Amino acid sequence: MGFRLTGLAPDRFRPLFSLSDAALRDAGAVRLVAGPGFPCRISLRDAPVGEPVLLLTHEHLPGPSAYRASGPIFVSKAETAGRFENAIPPQMRARLYSVRAYDETGWMLDAEVTEGVALEPLFERFFAMPQTAFLHLHHARRGCFACRVERA
Repeated sequence: MGFRLTGLAPDRFRPLFSLSDAALRDAGAVRLVAGPGFPCRISLRDAPVGEPVLLLTHEHLPGPSAYRASGPIFVSKAETAGRFENAIPPQMRARLYSVRAYDETGWMLDAEVTEGVALEPLFERFFAMPQTAFLHLHHARRGCFACRVERA
């Protein structure tokens, strides 16, 4: 069964990079300089070391679900959203993830923690459930949203 990892749309974050540090703080965000291992949720790749990134709250599961959720993410000035079909970006292989399966209403159907090298079998298992509409990947150690996964 095919799958697709999709990054966040860059347009909604682009204007934030022109804000002052004080305005970002007022919005609950902060500008940082990327070091090793700053995963950009737009490109689905680690941000280039030395490049500016924003750390901010993102509502990754909106709506009237008991599982409604938001959390911290890094975004870079990436121009386009990452899109990986039947492939996992290499830097994601080295991380530990919580994989969560949801139905179309945002109800969590199942969840599991796995290493990035073992994501595909879990995607297959969760997408074998007909009621699964999409998956979310979260960095298991810090709990940050990583990306959305859909059937390809």
